Amino acid sequence: MKKSFKLFAVFFLSALFLYCGSPVHSEEAEKFLVTKVVDGDTFWIKDGSPKGQKIRLIGVDAPESRRTGRKEIGYYGKEAKAFLTDLLLNKYVSLEFDVDRTDRYGRTLAYVYLEDGTFLNKYLVENGYAQLMTYPPNVKYVEVFTAAQTRARESNLGLWGK
Repeated sequence: MKKSFKLFAVFFLSALFLYCGSPVHSEEAEKFLVTKVVDGDTFWIKDGSPKGQKIRLIGVDAPESRRTGRKEIGYYGKEAKAFLTDLLLNKYVSLEFDVDRTDRYGRTLAYVYLEDGTFLNKYLVENGYAQLMTYPPNVKYVEVFTAAQTRARESNLGLWGK
């Protein structure tokens, strides 16, 4: 009896750890049409409001793709924007939120999923189009992004290329 309980406990805790440590995407999540891509980590969705809603990806930072204010165009910035545009423009996405839902600029902060369930934030990092950048308290997937960035750097992908 004790052995079977221990096996059950190990199985249950392992399953719980895997479930909690992985992004969860519901097929029933609300879908939003992407209407504009600003750069490699920011875009607009149609949400029923006249202007739409500006979305900033949580946990990642893509190089700047245009010169704005004091920011210069970053290495691999134009490529990151083009990649995100190809993935998102005129397609549907679903959103997942963390603790803080907006940043100091009024953008909605989100983890984003493509129609096929791909976790976009991670996908950009693991392919070298963005790098890890977290601001507490929005750190739900920091380990996922750290591992993705390590793989991209070791493989010299995207902005990590030589």
